[in-house]
Formats: sequence, C-alpha cells, structure tokens
Amino acid sequence: MAGCLIRNIIFVKVIIKTGETNFEDLSMNRKNTLGCMLIAVSLFLGAGQVFAESQITADVRGTIDQVLEIVADQDLKKDPVLRRKKLRQVIGLRFNYKQMVMRSLAKNYKKRSDEERVEFTELFKKLLENSYASKIENYKDETINYVDEKVKGKYALVRTQIVRKDGVIDVDYKMLKDNGQWLVYDFVIEGVSLIRNYKSQFSKIISTESYAALVSKLSKKIDDLEARKKTDAENL
Repeated sequence: MAGCLIRNIIFVKVIIKTGETNFEDLSMNRKNTLGCMLIAVSLFLGAGQVFAESQITADVRGTIDQVLEIVADQDLKKDPVLRRKKLRQVIGLRFNYKQMVMRSLAKNYKKRSDEERVEFTELFKKLLENSYASKIENYKDETINYVDEKVKGKYALVRTQIVRKDGVIDVDYKMLKDNGQWLVYDFVIEGVSLIRNYKSQFSKIISTESYAALVSKLSKKIDDLEARKKTDAENL
C-alpha cells in the first residue's frame, strides 16, 4: 500500500550524474521515496488540523500560510523569478540548514574547515530549494492533517498526514529549538529520513571518490537546476 502511494506521488528526483557516479538514492525504496520527501520538505500544502495547536505547530502553520499566499498571488504568477525568490525567503526562515548539513555530512563535517562548512551549507541550501521549489508552485488541493506532537527538551516531533485523492502519506517533521525558534532539521516520510538518505549518498561519494568530488557534483546539479529554471521563465 505505502509503496503504491509513494510511487503515485513522485514529482522529482535529486540526481547528480558525473562520469560513472550517480548522486541519487542508493536503493529502489530510497529512489521511490525521495520525491515524496521533497514534497513534504516544503511544508506548503493546504493545512487541516485534528488536534489542538501548540506554538510549535502554529509556527509551522504560519510558514504554510505565507507560502500559500505567495503561490496564489496572481501578479507573482507573471513573475516566476520573483515568486521563487519570495518562496525561498519564507522556506529559509523555517529550515535549520546548519543542522541538516551537520547531520548529512556526519563525521565528515568535523573534518571540514570553517570556509568549507559555509560553502557546503550554501550548496546544500540551493540544492534543496531548487529541487522542489517548482513543485510547490504547482500544488493543487492536497491537505495536511496534524495528528500528534511530541516535545522533549529542545527537540520536537510533529506528526502529520498528507491527504490526497489517491491516499494518505505519513510525514513526521523533526524540529529543534534554536535561539527561541523551532526549526525543521529532518523529515521522515513513511519511515524514511531525508537526512539519513543524504548522509548515505554523501558518505558513499566521499569514501569512493573525495569530498571535492561531492562538492563538484553538487555544484553541477545546482547549475543544471538553475539553468532549467531560467529557461522556464524565458518561455512564459
């Protein structure tokens, strides 16, 4: 059941291909769930509710409302570059990219210099943004139901369900309180973690090639995504 649902909602795969090496999911299950992850990462579907909101859930809902307003703006639909910029700004305020990068690189993060960490964080941010921003702009009538929330110290887990015409997908948002704000640092879709997925991919490339090769592949993929975005804008 879950496998069918996931296959039905795939919109995008993040793939970096250079020479013999593909930067992509390392198994068929991961390959089938990444598209769903990128949908959930966005947090930008019409939102339902099935339990009393806490401040954590209210913060997420606030981000959702801003994004829905941007997507529905008729003037911004005529200016996709500006709309994409506004979406990135809103998304960036709810994501903890530093934590995402630290957890994705794992032990390799400690080996990086301050400059390398800054560079990689920017690359990761651009990759994540460009990979699903175009999908956010085409959302229809999907709904998110908030079904549970757990808080333990500075960590929180918000459990939701994406309700679609063809079924329901379980999505968990892992959040961390940072300087008074609850920010997302991971997503778990049908039991599969986005950050663990990236961790496996990054680790494989670094171990079989090098850290420099990973940076090169990420840069190339981002260039390809941004070139495609520019072409789409010009064709309007």
